[in-house]
Amino acid sequence: MGLLSLSFFGLWILGIVAAQPKTEPREVDAINKIIDHWNLRSKLNLSVDPCIQNATWAPDTANPRIACDCSNTVCHITHLKIYALDVSGEIPQELFVLTELMDLNLGQNVINGSIPPDIRQLSKMKYLSLGINNITGLVPVELGNLTKLLSLSLSSNNFQGTLPPQLGNLISLTQLYIDSSGLSGPIPAELSNLKLLQILWASDNRFTGKLPEFLGTFADLKDLRLQGTSLEGPIPSSYGALTKLEDLRIGDLTGDDSSLAFLENLTSLYILSLRNCRIAGTLPEQLSTLPNLKIMDLSFNKLTGPIPTSFKKFSSLQYLYLGSNNLNGDLTPDVISSNLIALDVSFNSLSGNLLLHRKDLSTNVVGTSINDNNLSNGKASSMLQCLQGNTKCSTKFPSTSFSVNCGGKKLSSADGIQYDNDSELLGAASLYSSSNSQWSLSSMGVYISNPNGPRYITQTDSQITNTLDSELYKTARIAPSSLRYYGLGLDSGKYEVKLHFAEIQMDDSHSWKGLGRRVFDVYIQGEKVLEDFNIINVAGGSKKALIKSFEANVTNTVMDIHFYWAGKGTCCIPFQSTFGPLVSAIHVTQVSNLDGSSNSKSNKKRVGRILGITIGCAAGLLIISSIFYLWRAKKEPKHTLVHTDSPTKG
Repeated sequence: MGLLSLSFFGLWILGIVAAQPKTEPREVDAINKIIDHWNLRSKLNLSVDPCIQNATWAPDTANPRIACDCSNTVCHITHLKIYALDVSGEIPQELFVLTELMDLNLGQNVINGSIPPDIRQLSKMKYLSLGINNITGLVPVELGNLTKLLSLSLSSNNFQGTLPPQLGNLISLTQLYIDSSGLSGPIPAELSNLKLLQILWASDNRFTGKLPEFLGTFADLKDLRLQGTSLEGPIPSSYGALTKLEDLRIGDLTGDDSSLAFLENLTSLYILSLRNCRIAGTLPEQLSTLPNLKIMDLSFNKLTGPIPTSFKKFSSLQYLYLGSNNLNGDLTPDVISSNLIALDVSFNSLSGNLLLHRKDLSTNVVGTSINDNNLSNGKASSMLQCLQGNTKCSTKFPSTSFSVNCGGKKLSSADGIQYDNDSELLGAASLYSSSNSQWSLSSMGVYISNPNGPRYITQTDSQITNTLDSELYKTARIAPSSLRYYGLGLDSGKYEVKLHFAEIQMDDSHSWKGLGRRVFDVYIQGEKVLEDFNIINVAGGSKKALIKSFEANVTNTVMDIHFYWAGKGTCCIPFQSTFGPLVSAIHVTQVSNLDGSSNSKSNKKRVGRILGITIGCAAGLLIISSIFYLWRAKKEPKHTLVHTDSPTKG
């Protein structure tokens, strides 16, 4: 009897196996053609039914991944992931046979061509990721047919044209990633229908027109990024209704001035960056009541008045950037919270005696006293006086040149130029001066997505081509926001400024890792000399040396070279926080005296007095690393051209 029962049980199991539905034959044929089209047979050899139970390619962690729904009499492929495998070629037509797809992830490849209009056939799609590829053409209006979409990523591609208004049909969408996608023109009003959006990344596009008022109606919005566009202000007051916002980044606006009044009730904010947004008025007292705010960047604006004393209560804030505004009043221990890791109040008119607190991630608090009226070190004091504009930065023997190996050690070039050591590890708000007092640098900004990663220097072991000085380009100074080098104590005259570049963080390989774009601006003596500068494009590839030469005049002993990130370029290729200015070396030398007659035919770039710097000094070095620095502006005499920070405040 037992043996008979076992026999029946075995037959029952076999019956179950035999009854398992098979995958729809058209889908089997299509998935095999897709695998061959993208040369994935070695990674995914489907010698059996693609929807077989317990297949090795079915788990969430599998890549490539195929998962199915076998709840009916026929199995259908519902999930397809081909992620970061460097597949190339166009999107095959066979993909649109898989009409039951709900999740398609083709991110981080080198897929080219356009998105076929047949994408409309995938009407059951909920998650569609085509980000970080080389897709071109228009964004197809047929995407508007995918009305069940919850998440859409088109980031880091090379689309042309505008966003189709049909995307407004995607009323279930909660995540929309279109940053660095090549789009231009106005943002369609039809997108106001996307009331459920929680994440909108749209930075680094050529969007035009006003900041959309309708974004203020997206009550569930948590993450909004609109940096590096051509949008105009003001920031709508309607954004004050976005009480769930945790991350708000808007930057580089033109048009009308904005106010900070809309921030009053945004108590969920963790990151606030409104850099170069033409924000006018005073700092609201209520800002300090935002309980979760960790990073606040309001630099390069038009803010006036004092820093509110309520900022002392800003217990959550760790990074505060208020540089390049018109703030005034006293900066005292009663104003600034002791929990800050980095503070930038450069290019303002602040004064006072401030006790700054340094708080490293692994050490205790260390106090540093700053008193702008009582600097005990004579060498540092005289330098500070000249940078403040009180005196000329003169030395016993005025200099006519300076050279810096940015991010690297001291070395001699093939033509005998001595490049100074610049290997000091800096932090999120740092000022450093060379031991010979011929130059100094300032670095501002925090890598928000990876604050403990880049240390503001990058390096490579690879050989650099197009140069006899490969070692000079194997290190570089980087910054997430603003990087400035100052030549000090220079004799008056016309100078040649040679800026050395080689892209050593990004590559140009035939891989998704080669799709990154670094874009930044360069100013010399307050004049923009490079806009939307892309080293790889100009040099013809990565790890290739490039020298850009300019002429500029020095009349008040200071040369100001400013590298500025205007929110453009990719953010995260080949890894998080790969953006912002990069420079390998600087060589500045006088080419003639500035006597009027010899330079009468030239287009002179004059410099006024540089806005002042007031910092604490130790061992005769002007250095604050990974902490704070304070610069103090002075009024300019009427006969002197005023150096204005770049980009301009007004």
